[in-house]
Amino acid sequence: MDIPKFEPKSGVKIQANENESVDPVDADTEELTQLANSLPPPSSLAGFRLTPVEFEKDDDTNFHIQFITAASNCRAQNYAIDGADRHKTKFIAGRIIPAIATTTALVTGLVCLELYKVVDKRDVIEDYKNGFVNLALPFLGFSEPIASQKMEIAGVELDKIWGRYDIHENLTLKQFLEYFEQKYNLTVTMLSQNVSLLYASFFPPAKLNEKYDLKLTELVEAVTKKKLEPHVKTLIFEVCAEDKDGEDVDDIPYVCLHLD
Repeated sequence: MDIPKFEPKSGVKIQANENESVDPVDADTEELTQLANSLPPPSSLAGFRLTPVEFEKDDDTNFHIQFITAASNCRAQNYAIDGADRHKTKFIAGRIIPAIATTTALVTGLVCLELYKVVDKRDVIEDYKNGFVNLALPFLGFSEPIASQKMEIAGVELDKIWGRYDIHENLTLKQFLEYFEQKYNLTVTMLSQNVSLLYASFFPPAKLNEKYDLKLTELVEAVTKKKLEPHVKTLIFEVCAEDKDGEDVDDIPYVCLHLD
């Protein structure tokens, strides 16, 4: 019988005396302490800032899929799991099993067919089609689109889906409030842009007086404390308003400010 030569395991901590702990937690704590000590001091990171990035799997120039592939394969090696190539990683990241090769391609094709009609300037609504697809059955169905519903707000008729208030001049806040009241018979009580509240009728008078003469773009920059990027051509605002009777108006469309 061949007895293999004894080789001690590396990284094993032997208890030399009864007062010495062999708890693996101690080893983990020691390793964490070493890692913490290896980090650069906070004083050396003055001005360092992390910026969150929105994940986009279909943009090959941002290297998101490459990073995820590398990181996930490193983790897979730690757990003896089979790695994945870039295509499989993108397949999983999409969260839609048939998306890459089937459904996305079909939907894109159907959209392009409708786009050709738009380019051809078809003005007959019956020429356009809604498509309904279920590849599991399989089922393909088409129907003619119907006109969207209309609604009336303070005597002004708007489309329930496509309706919006377009403004083509960078008005001051005071001009904007007067414009809305004169043209749409609405008294704006609150104005917001994304998550920032720009104006509210209950603001203190001193605060309102500071805002009235600011243009809408200046108001956004002042409240958000961020400069508008040069590529921004439109700003979307949400409003709360009352009619002439002082009643709150529901389902008010958004306001689109055109900057170019």
